[in-house]
Amino acid sequence: MRNCIFTIVVSLTAGCVLADNVSAPFAMTAEIQTALSHIGADSLRGDLSFLASDLLEGRDTPSRGLDVASEYIAAQFRLAGLEPGGDDGYFQTAHLNLVSPGAPGLMLSLSDGKKVFTPKPAEAFVRATGSVELKHVPLFKLDAGDSEQVGKLTAADIAGKVVILEFDAKRAKNLRAAGAKVREAKPALTILVDAKGATVDRAPQRRLVDPELVRTAPPQMTLTGKAAASFFASLKPGFTGGVVSVHRDAPEQKPATMRNVVAILRGSDPQLRDTCVLLTAHYDHLGVRRDRSGEHIYNGANDDGSGTVSVLEVARALAGLNPRPRRSIVFVTFFGEEEGLVGSRFYARHPAWPLDKTVAQLNLEQVGRTDSTEGKQISNATLTGFDFSSLTEFVSRAGELTGIKVYKNARNSDAYFADSDNVSLAEAGVPAETLCVAFNFADYHRPGDKWEKIDFDNMAKVDRAVALSLVMLADSGPTPEWNATNPKTAPYVKAWREHHP
Repeated sequence: MRNCIFTIVVSLTAGCVLADNVSAPFAMTAEIQTALSHIGADSLRGDLSFLASDLLEGRDTPSRGLDVASEYIAAQFRLAGLEPGGDDGYFQTAHLNLVSPGAPGLMLSLSDGKKVFTPKPAEAFVRATGSVELKHVPLFKLDAGDSEQVGKLTAADIAGKVVILEFDAKRAKNLRAAGAKVREAKPALTILVDAKGATVDRAPQRRLVDPELVRTAPPQMTLTGKAAASFFASLKPGFTGGVVSVHRDAPEQKPATMRNVVAILRGSDPQLRDTCVLLTAHYDHLGVRRDRSGEHIYNGANDDGSGTVSVLEVARALAGLNPRPRRSIVFVTFFGEEEGLVGSRFYARHPAWPLDKTVAQLNLEQVGRTDSTEGKQISNATLTGFDFSSLTEFVSRAGELTGIKVYKNARNSDAYFADSDNVSLAEAGVPAETLCVAFNFADYHRPGDKWEKIDFDNMAKVDRAVALSLVMLADSGPTPEWNATNPKTAPYVKAWREHHP
C-alpha cells in the first residue's frame, strides 16, 4: 500500500441506502462450503514464504525478482486450470519508460521579490520526464493548513504559475486536499518544501513512467534543508511578488516492459457469463534500498504479498466449483502499485474485460498481519470507502457467514480509498473497494515486513470471506452500485454513467 494521508469522516446514513441494492439472503451450498474449506494456512504460507523471500529481493518495479514473481503467479493460475486473460498468455504487457535519477543541467533560482534563493543541487529533487524551462514565472505561496486560503483557491490563481507548499506530517491531510486542487489547476511547476527530507528519504533511484500519461503530468520539485524552509517562511501568502526560473535538461529514459498477471474463471450462466467480478492485489514492493546501516531487502510480506497469495488461494479454491458461479471472475495481480498505481491505471485504460461488463472490483491489501498499531485484529476486516457503494453489503454478508466481522474504520476507511489499486477502477466507474485487516503495522514499508510475522490462520479465515463474497457477487441478480447520496462518490458515479449510457 502506498503512503497515505489521513482524513476523518463518519457517515451514519449510507447503510440503509445500500441495503436496498442487495439481493435476498444467500444460500450456502455443500459445493461452496467444500470450496471454501480448501482455503488453508499451509498453502498460503507456502506461497508467501517464496514470494516474500530474499531470493526475490523485494519485488521492485521493475526487477528480476518481480519477473520471477509474475512467472510464479502465472504458474499457479495455470495449475488451477484458469483461462489466461492477458495479451501474452496470462500476462498483460505494458511498455513503459524508466527515467534516470538526478537533475541534469539543473539551474534554479527563486525570489521573494527582494532577494534570490538558489538551492544546492543536492537539495532539489525534480519529477519531470522531459526538460523544464521556466523564466521569471510568478510564485504563489499556498499554506495547506489555511483552510480559508485553500477553499478560496481558484484555477485562475495558479494556472501557469509556480506554486510552493510546505510538507508538514502533522497536517498531511490538509496537504492532500490542497494538492488535489493544485493538480486540477495545472500550474507550470509545483514545489514542495520538505525541511526534514521526509518525502525523499526512501526515494527510488529511478522512476517508472507511462508514456501515455506523461503529457498530462506537470513537473514537480521537492526542496529539502533548512535554507529552503527559511525561504518558504519568509514568503507572504498568495502571490509573493517573487518569480522562479528553472532550467533542467531532459533525463535519460530507457524502455521497460512490465506485466500484470490475469486469469479468468469463466461463468456458467449464458446471459451473465459476459459480465465479471474482479479480485485484485499488487505483487510489487520496494525492492532493495540503502540507508545508513547498509542495504536492506524490503520483502513486503504483508504489503502486499499477503494480498497476492490470497488472490492465488481464492482462485484455486473457486476453480474447483461445479457448477461454476454464474458470472465470470477475473483474477489480476498488478505491478507498480508502489510506483503510483501504475499497473492498475494501465489496466483501467486497457481492461482485459470490458469495463461496462465489470460489475465490481474487490482489491486486497495487507490482509496477513493482525498486529495493527490500532490493536490486535482477529476475525475482522475493514473496507476502504465503506459507505461508497453497495459492494460493502456483499462483503459484510459473506463475513457474517464465515465468521468475519466487516466493519468501518472511522479514521481510515475514507482516507485510504484513493491509496490503493481500487481507485484506478473506481475512476473508470467500476464499484471498487479495498479489503484490509491492518491499515498500519510496525514494519509498514520497512525491511521487517517478513512472512514469518503473518497470521496465516487468520488470513485463511479472511480469505474464505473474500471467496464467498466473489461467489455472491457472481451469482447475484442485482449488482453493486455507487452510493450517489455520498458526495465523495460524485466522480465515480459520473464515470459509471459514462460507461452505462
